[in-house]
Amino acid sequence: MNEISASLALALDLVAGGESRLAAIVLLSLKVSLGATLMACALGMPLGALLSVGRFPGRRVLIVLFNGLMGLPPVVVGLLVYLLLSRAGPLGQFGLLFTPTAMVIAQTVLVAPIIAALTRQVIDDEWREHREQLRSLGASRPRAARTLLWNARFALTTAALAGFGRAIAEVGAVMIVGGNIDGVTRVMTTTIALETSKGDLPLALALGVILITVVLTLNAGAYLLRQWAERRWG
Repeated sequence: MNEISASLALALDLVAGGESRLAAIVLLSLKVSLGATLMACALGMPLGALLSVGRFPGRRVLIVLFNGLMGLPPVVVGLLVYLLLSRAGPLGQFGLLFTPTAMVIAQTVLVAPIIAALTRQVIDDEWREHREQLRSLGASRPRAARTLLWNARFALTTAALAGFGRAIAEVGAVMIVGGNIDGVTRVMTTTIALETSKGDLPLALALGVILITVVLTLNAGAYLLRQWAERRWG
């Protein structure tokens, strides 16, 4: 118990002191996960909206597929992206393996199905409420999808946060495609796993505290944003 207390005290000192190595790891984690989340939103939200308002062959199959891909194993995604980016893979010529870009790609593949599936659920409710109005205005289905996405923009922050939470907490895929290289591709989750295995509990605990703080802060911000939007626009 004394050892744990001492490790926690050292961890808090590291956080309070803003140690440069710690700051670099946190900054890279945020850059990779935010980049992946933005890309996943750009892909997943329009796709989720079109799955909601569209009517085309194979739509139900796609809905089931995206719902299933929400639980996609990260190590499988890491392996697939590794094969794509390796020297023998179709994208090997770009030299992206073991770089932050490869980590963004892997996290985007993981997060996009989550955002698409959650967006479809949100837009389903909006479509049922506004379908007749949009039809009376002569809106095409793609235009209706864009309108509903804008109308539900505050509700969709939940989908974006779910994606970000999955991205920033991910270990397996980013370790496979990033290599966990010190100063290059080492992020919070891979550092926590490594330092725990080495017995360096203060650094692992410090990163754990920061990781939880980041997630809680973003969720609190999104909650306050939605509350403000509801008060202003009802």
